[in-house]
Amino acid sequence: MLVQIKHVLGEHELKQAQDLLLNAKFRDGKLSAGIAAQLVKNNEELSNEKVIAELDQIIMDNLVRHPEYQHAALPHRIAAPFYVRYKKGMEYGDHIDDPIMGEGQRYRSDIAITIFLTSPKEYEGGELIIQSPYGEQKIKCPAGDAVLYPASTRHHITPITRGERLVAVTWVQSLIRNNEQRYLLYQLSHTREKMLRKDPNSEDTKRIDNVYVNLVRMWSEV
Repeated sequence: MLVQIKHVLGEHELKQAQDLLLNAKFRDGKLSAGIAAQLVKNNEELSNEKVIAELDQIIMDNLVRHPEYQHAALPHRIAAPFYVRYKKGMEYGDHIDDPIMGEGQRYRSDIAITIFLTSPKEYEGGELIIQSPYGEQKIKCPAGDAVLYPASTRHHITPITRGERLVAVTWVQSLIRNNEQRYLLYQLSHTREKMLRKDPNSEDTKRIDNVYVNLVRMWSEV
């Protein structure tokens, strides 16, 4: 399942985030990479804890409140994000995310999320390429938007040829471990909400509501 979430950040929040990142300190992204990722990872990650905390309040608070995120992810746990910069010549080669992440409280990485913090007009290259059963999916979203996709898929970031690419990346352990089941629930949730708004007392609405709620109960893991 690949879902684009529009307007995670509004213009004001996006400007706040960009201003915080403007003169912030970054370090080599390889420092947070596993053995396999170190061979293909070439980017920088924000290292200023104070700035990270401020960005988390702006970006992550908006993400976790977004109804589309809730529908698509059915989140159980979400990781602390990395704020990542790609400058000219940088890229992230083909890789797959670690299945278990975190320190202390560990979590399973079911879903990967990228939140775009720079406009596509500000850089060339830097596409997120995701391998899917339907071929390569090329992702380059507007600033303020996010994309969710299964962390189990192989993906890479193409080399930057002009400008800078700034993103926040994080991972979710979903209540629904199986990607196909999660996608079915995502589709069903939208139909259910429309029916609940339009005709909440109809028998069809009650049936759809019953099916959705009990499928979540049947498939969820906590």
